[in-house]
Amino acid sequence: MRYADNPAPAHFSLGSMNIDGTPTRTIWPADGAVEIIDQTRLPHEYVIHRLTSLEAAAEAIRVMRVRGAPLIGATAAYGLALAASRDAGDDALRGAGDALIATRPTAVNLQWAVRRVLDLLLPLPPEQRAAAAWREAAAVCEEDVAQNRAIGRHGADLIKAIAARKMGPLNLLTHCNAGWLATVDWGTALAPVYAAVAAGIPLHVWVDETRPRNQGASLTAWELGKHGVPHTVIADNAGGHLMQHGRVDLCIVGTDRTAANGDVCNKIGTYLKALAARDNGVPFYVAAPGPSIDFTLMSGREIPIEERSAEEVTHISGLDGEGRVSTVQLTPTGSPAANPAFDVTPARLLTGIITERGVCGASRAALAGLYPERL
Repeated sequence: MRYADNPAPAHFSLGSMNIDGTPTRTIWPADGAVEIIDQTRLPHEYVIHRLTSLEAAAEAIRVMRVRGAPLIGATAAYGLALAASRDAGDDALRGAGDALIATRPTAVNLQWAVRRVLDLLLPLPPEQRAAAAWREAAAVCEEDVAQNRAIGRHGADLIKAIAARKMGPLNLLTHCNAGWLATVDWGTALAPVYAAVAAGIPLHVWVDETRPRNQGASLTAWELGKHGVPHTVIADNAGGHLMQHGRVDLCIVGTDRTAANGDVCNKIGTYLKALAARDNGVPFYVAAPGPSIDFTLMSGREIPIEERSAEEVTHISGLDGEGRVSTVQLTPTGSPAANPAFDVTPARLLTGIITERGVCGASRAALAGLYPERL
């Protein structure tokens, strides 16, 4: 690990997850600004990036210095606090909210956080808005931590039950990164892993590389390694083979948006893993905190799918022979590339959904039973 620019300061906000033994979070306020782990530099460089304006927060979301639906929402909340510190007028705040929402279309937490903060601020006198925005952004973060900790408890119970039926470590497969790097702390899909490890349950994680941005190989593997969790990185297409040969006991993935009927939108490739799991009788769960569930959408067909830059497919970055981060082209010059960032897994392929309120079936009735106030 090469520490570049500015390593984590001594006042780094404490979290439950560890980087080389240091409790860490992904985002925290610092002297009128906001600091984040720049995830575009992982796993080879560990860089703390400082956000001092609305524009910087929007850029961090757009280029994926922060990513993962819950962390995007937290960053947007702090982005509004930064905006209110500069101009707390109605038009300025509404414009700031629009700018943040425009950065990425799929993750529902982004819109949820912006609306939550604006609904609080706009009725207040302008002179009270900046302080209220900073308090509300901090509250969004603390609620995210509590939700993910609860998801960890509920998911660890599932892991414990499955582990009790076999000899040796439980083998869990995950796709993309839905660990603590995708949230403020704990993570969604990986929160049950961390809770299970803390409870002494032996397990091993198969980590999908998750092309084209390699969030599994770059981020999931990094955070599992830093926390001391046994894991193995695999090519995306290896998961079905491992399931056929009885080497996967359980799949848990995250979600960027879950529709009211239980359809789940997650990183591209999730649908294929769910199909393989169904064909091989492997339980397939989605970890979804309440803010990631969109009760305004009747099915996953209504979820907008972000189309990202073709360069994410045609190029890849890594360490060269001299230990420098370099980017190389994979495809022939002139060959076009498509890059849909997400796919939708139908509810019928899910074993269940793990929320902070418990585990339920993937259906409108089951989700409504846990969140009646959202209907």
